[in-house]
Amino acid sequence: MKDFSSEITYKTARSSGAGGQNVNKVETMVLAKWNVEVSQFFSDEEKALITEKLKNKINSEGFLQINSQESRSQLDNKESATKKMLELVEKALIIPKFRKKTKPTKASQQKRLNQKKQQAEKKDGRRFKF
Repeated sequence: MKDFSSEITYKTARSSGAGGQNVNKVETMVLAKWNVEVSQFFSDEEKALITEKLKNKINSEGFLQINSQESRSQLDNKESATKKMLELVEKALIIPKFRKKTKPTKASQQKRLNQKKQQAEKKDGRRFKF
């Protein structure tokens, strides 16, 4: 995996939610932004794959944005946001394996037909004949 963390820009803000004295004056939430189109770490094909798979997380300006506010520490949140972004991009670059279509075997087809006949005979035996 390529480490493109040098291209990520960070912005801090105050975290939301309850917290007391710390939350009102310390900017602990971290917003990590990375511009996919101008990245020099990935080829055009990889950029297209990232853009396609992460289109819900990429804004109109082409930035992939991740925010983190789990911790009370800005440094921990920065590391968390970076880790999240690296994992997202790594997952986006995985190409799923192509599934080969298979047909049912002769034995499985015969087994299905035999079970069908047995079920039909069972139901036919329950019917009252005049």
